Amino acid sequence: MSSPSNVGALHASLLTALGTGIVSGELAADQVLTLDRLSAEHDVSRSVAREVIRVLESMGMVESRRRVGITVLPARKWNVFDPRLIRWRLHAGDRAAQLASLSELRRGFEPAAAALAARRANPDHCRIMAAAVSDMVVHGRSGNLDSYLLADKLFHQTLLEASGNEMFRALNDVVAEVLAGRTQHGLMPDTPDPAAIALHDEVARAIRLRDEDAAERAMRAIIDEAATAVSDRESHDV
Repeated sequence: MSSPSNVGALHASLLTALGTGIVSGELAADQVLTLDRLSAEHDVSRSVAREVIRVLESMGMVESRRRVGITVLPARKWNVFDPRLIRWRLHAGDRAAQLASLSELRRGFEPAAAALAARRANPDHCRIMAAAVSDMVVHGRSGNLDSYLLADKLFHQTLLEASGNEMFRALNDVVAEVLAGRTQHGLMPDTPDPAAIALHDEVARAIRLRDEDAAERAMRAIIDEAATAVSDRESHDV
């Protein structure tokens, strides 16, 4: 009998395998799967396969129907805001298209969130963002991209929380996956651009000074800088 930890590992492994298979097109839309086939091919129990399919159903990636089986759904049905789906698409899907789409999404809400934060942030929010920028400076100079990523995530998470808007706050995981994807897929420069860090400092300062226009403007510049850096990096790799 498998231990709970083993079952959890099998579940995670199968979920990732099927998710990346779908976003890569290896498992094409309208392809029909069965629990027996999944169990045999991935050496898992039917109960593990069934639970994984339930997760994929909740993400809009498959549909189960009696006497038909498990049908892979087209991309237009997917819950594109799910952080797991974003992660899979950055790993195995059309990375350039996903990053472009995410940049456009961020332009639509993060500058507005920054403006709201300039109106609503409390002293703790301001302190955390200032400390995150300081950490970004330190880790940017040393080239410690993992620690830099943690500080960058904290900055954006705090900004969305400081906006006081629960809809913006709920998009934190989306932003975190974008930031993590840049690091994990080699789309960050070996040493983060000091200009990008300076823009984060501008946002933090504008929020502290209650300057909504400046906060919005600097946040938009951060997103534009990131999109340009990713595009340049991908062009260079090609």
